[in-house]
Amino acid sequence: MHTNLFSSWRHVFKLDPERELTDEALDAICMSGTDAVLVGGSSGVTYDNTVDLMSRIRRFEVPCALEVSSLEAAVPGFDWYFVPLVLNTPRGEWIAGNQIEAMRKMGPFIPWECTSAEGYIILNPEAEAARLTGADASLGPDAVAAHMYMADRLMRLPVVYLEYSGTFGDMALVSHASKLLTQAQLFYGGGIDDAAKARAAAEVAQTVVVGNVIYDDLEAALSTVQAVHQTPLRTAASSS
Repeated sequence: MHTNLFSSWRHVFKLDPERELTDEALDAICMSGTDAVLVGGSSGVTYDNTVDLMSRIRRFEVPCALEVSSLEAAVPGFDWYFVPLVLNTPRGEWIAGNQIEAMRKMGPFIPWECTSAEGYIILNPEAEAARLTGADASLGPDAVAAHMYMADRLMRLPVVYLEYSGTFGDMALVSHASKLLTQAQLFYGGGIDDAAKARAAAEVAQTVVVGNVIYDDLEAALSTVQAVHQTPLRTAASSS
């Protein structure tokens, strides 16, 4: 059975090409023991700033992946590419519209062997991604469960990303969602600004994504790596 590069990732740092990061801070991030660095952002991501950030990360051996949020920022040279599909928006362009247009232009040139879809469920209504995509971020447990079934069992997506960007999420809801997955890998991101929150997320999500705190408190960000790696995942996926 084919194993995706990301299948063993427990801790990931997410870097925004639009935001400033010193060489010293980037060194610390890439040498921290994190499993990967994910490059992406909701706005202001361009070809130039993505190339610049990738070239700086490439000085290190850490795996580097790109969330392809726009065709203009589709830069060659990453180890893996995630194509987000925002599942909880009524706006079809964020599910299959923009993506289809990209396939029309770039389909034959996409490195399919290292590219996969990523089902996004945005759960913070104040997040820039929610405003941009028109996501219905007020989902309760039943609605989240329906989205899990859609992503995991009907669409068979390899990754489901619960995104609370800007705030720490409801870990009971994340745990509930995790138990419904049969084959997809659950990514969690949002509000992780210390080791305790990193541990709480690591208990219920296979992959913990740490982003904003990098730019606010680097030492706190670095503390999340060991916290995640030392925390066992306690919610085994259901086989029902």
